[in-house]
Amino acid sequence: MAEPVSVVWLRRDLRLHDNAALYHALKSGRPVLVLFIFDRLILDILEDRRDRRVEFIHKHIHQLNDELTRLGSGMIARYGRPIDVVKQLTEEYTVADVYTNYDYEVYAKERDAVVKAMLAERGIGFHTSKDHTLLDRDEVLSGSGSPYTVFTPYSNNWLSKLGDFQLKSYPTEAYFNHFYKTTPGPIPTLAEMNFQPVGESYPEPIVSAELLQNYQKMRDYPARTGTSELGIHLRFGTISIRDLARQAKETSPTFLKELAWRDFYFQVLDHFPHVEKHAFRREYDNIPFRNNEAEFDRWCAGETGYPIVDAGMRQLNQTGWMHNRVRMIVASFCIKHLLIDWRLGEAYFAKKLRDFDLAANNGGWQWAAGSGTDAAPYFRVFNPTLQAQKFDPQGEYIRKWVPEFNNFGYPPPMVDHAFARQRAIDTYKRGLAK
Repeated sequence: MAEPVSVVWLRRDLRLHDNAALYHALKSGRPVLVLFIFDRLILDILEDRRDRRVEFIHKHIHQLNDELTRLGSGMIARYGRPIDVVKQLTEEYTVADVYTNYDYEVYAKERDAVVKAMLAERGIGFHTSKDHTLLDRDEVLSGSGSPYTVFTPYSNNWLSKLGDFQLKSYPTEAYFNHFYKTTPGPIPTLAEMNFQPVGESYPEPIVSAELLQNYQKMRDYPARTGTSELGIHLRFGTISIRDLARQAKETSPTFLKELAWRDFYFQVLDHFPHVEKHAFRREYDNIPFRNNEAEFDRWCAGETGYPIVDAGMRQLNQTGWMHNRVRMIVASFCIKHLLIDWRLGEAYFAKKLRDFDLAANNGGWQWAAGSGTDAAPYFRVFNPTLQAQKFDPQGEYIRKWVPEFNNFGYPPPMVDHAFARQRAIDTYKRGLAK
């Protein structure tokens, strides 16, 4: 009988350093196979076949394969349905256990339940670990034992629980000699999965001490390099959240608070999965949005006549990324000025953002809509002109992405701010009165 192996199934954790599931697999005492599945249930429905995220993943799977090759092992990377791929692997190898890290999305939970059941039928263990967050699930609960629905008390409790233990790295490197000795297998090409390369370059998975020190002062100014742009690395786990949090704890309480927001939105999605398709506060599903298709198209294209909104949307369309302050401005404009259902804007971001993460994207859009966990009332409506004056006072960001600004060719605002604000408030009142 072939030697039993442990399999570590990587998903949102594309690194060998400080990886919880990998650590537990390496400590199992059996040789460890590293698996990644290009999930066709996700990939086959993507509209854009030049998707930056797929290219990013593909690039990092090659890098992991190179690392494992130097260790005398190799990556098993396959394109298919997870249940089929894992089942096939159990027929090719004597698999004793499968190790992986938690995922909090509805689809991911359903996927894992199906795989776990199939493995159980074959007498194979399925072990999950916390790796993508610092504190999750039931680790931060209110005094009554229920999940928090407002950020500030959650954040206070989160900070009180964030000790050295939660920030300590898993010493995976000490056990690298436990990888299964094999020759690397083939990795599916982008073409084989019906994708084309984008040729994009991505920020390195590091953040400087200088940026963290200046983060609170600079993070709201889109013309400045004041944010880390680490979203894509956090999304796919090419950077350790524990390493990053230790660095932030030493130098930037404001940045650390952003990591608390990240954990908060994951626990909201975990405990209240209805937010994926509905308002967190269900009464907000009654808002009678206008959903004018032509106006939504102008917002998507960055042709609203509001320079800061147009700059943000053009940055998104051209680069797959948008500055966080501007994300709030354009989301507020879409929902409140145009009365477009937040789910439509959320879906557009999901399609375009290279760092798209369901929990954070959903949380941000529901925050802008007033339908989420935020305690502020729904009549908060950003004034895009004042936001531009405050956060892009010299117009540097706007001129970069809207070069025709101040020329005769730039269109007037598609809707008056004062009119749109009052219309939004009246519309919300009607919907919530039902």
